[in-house]
Amino acid sequence: MLTLSEYEEGLRSGKLLGLRCASCGGVTCHPMPVCQWCGGRSLERTKLSGAGELTTFTVIRVPSEGFEGEVPYIPCLVKTEEGPCVVGRLDYDAERATQAAQELLGKRVRMSGAYTYKGDKFSGGAHSCPVFEVTE
Repeated sequence: MLTLSEYEEGLRSGKLLGLRCASCGGVTCHPMPVCQWCGGRSLERTKLSGAGELTTFTVIRVPSEGFEGEVPYIPCLVKTEEGPCVVGRLDYDAERATQAAQELLGKRVRMSGAYTYKGDKFSGGAHSCPVFEVTE
């Protein structure tokens, strides 16, 4: 199995971890008690490449509570080479991202590190997420 704290510790040490299903072979990421593809419960920890395709993103300029000092920032969704989609942050200039939005979608990205945000009263404290950079 893989706990959320182990997943986040992996991110901070430069590894994107997931779970491989013994039933269907699919990879699930973030930690879950069942396979996101078939619902199987026999999951084994696996290391993902950290590479994938940028499927969507947005530029946040008006922050939610607890994130006032971080704007602008770019949350993104990456479809990994192994299959699952992962939410993270895009390491890219916010102004350029706004102007080149359609050109960025579908670009190859790679995990370049982790970002730990302090959170707010709704998130239960600090959490880490992967940071991705455009590679093409």
